[in-house]
Amino acid sequence: MNQLTRRDLLRSAGMSTAFLTATQLDKLLGRVAADEAKTDSLPMQLYKSMSETQRQMVCLPMDHPRRQYVSNWWYIQPEHRIPGTFNREQQELIQKIFTSLHSVEYQESVNKQVEIDQYGEMKNAPAVGFFGTPDDKDFEFIYTGHHVTRRCNAHTDHGMGFGGAPIFYGHYPHSPSDMRENFNETKDHPGNPYWYQATTFNKFVQSLDGRQRVKGLVSTEPRSESPEKVVKKSEESAGLSCSDLSTDQKELFVLTMKKMMAMFRADDVQATFDSVEKQGIVDRLHVSWYAGEYDIGSDKVWDTWQIEGPDMVWYFRGQPHIHCYYHLKG
Repeated sequence: MNQLTRRDLLRSAGMSTAFLTATQLDKLLGRVAADEAKTDSLPMQLYKSMSETQRQMVCLPMDHPRRQYVSNWWYIQPEHRIPGTFNREQQELIQKIFTSLHSVEYQESVNKQVEIDQYGEMKNAPAVGFFGTPDDKDFEFIYTGHHVTRRCNAHTDHGMGFGGAPIFYGHYPHSPSDMRENFNETKDHPGNPYWYQATTFNKFVQSLDGRQRVKGLVSTEPRSESPEKVVKKSEESAGLSCSDLSTDQKELFVLTMKKMMAMFRADDVQATFDSVEKQGIVDRLHVSWYAGEYDIGSDKVWDTWQIEGPDMVWYFRGQPHIHCYYHLKG
């Protein structure tokens, strides 16, 4: 909103200084500012509430290398965590932003996951930031920490996908004191809110014919989780080529991926698969799953799988506990 002078405000309200006290005018100005704030997205409200010092702490250029970085445990600004950088109101707003990025069905379990993975220690508290400024079309908010990387376009509360940059989700559903005994999850992954994705994926595998199942089960190692490689696009991929699927199977495959994304807000899911369809990505994908140590319990309920191609990487690892990376080329 352009800055209004008191004279402008009086004129627009049809009032005169003879009948409006300074107190009344201040209240009116406050209402106008409040109404304007309501029209801003949640990330934009956070950005506008920040001091210049705070912006210097957590804002990075649009083309900064960290925008394409992802890991299972990292911080966009290691020295400026949420509790020590933002006031109470800002922290509440950050929580609202994070919660809003998920569907109502999964908001509670995802928030619980992030809380548990901090282990109650300040050193594990998440960090947030922005890439660019409000003048940038792709102005981005990012939330990072242990087992969590989320991002969104900061201009709107309407989901637009993940901005062509990677996200991460995962969980270790035990306390640090249990780590030696329980670092390896059991085959049903109790307490892990992301295991539903693997059960959904396995239903798709079960729908395939015998030849396709043999093709999708590969003997090579799954991709490395190093930040430099985990979402690197593959020119050649192992497993079952989605171009070999029938029309009905391709439709089921896309539906399966949509169901696996049920944890995210519907707008982001829709934007993601609009892009998948527009770019004709499905035929360029390969899908694979892994036996041996990666099949916990040797029950052929696949705990580790990949969907990958030159345009998209979706890596789900259930061993020793769930780590998942997703990156759709922008």
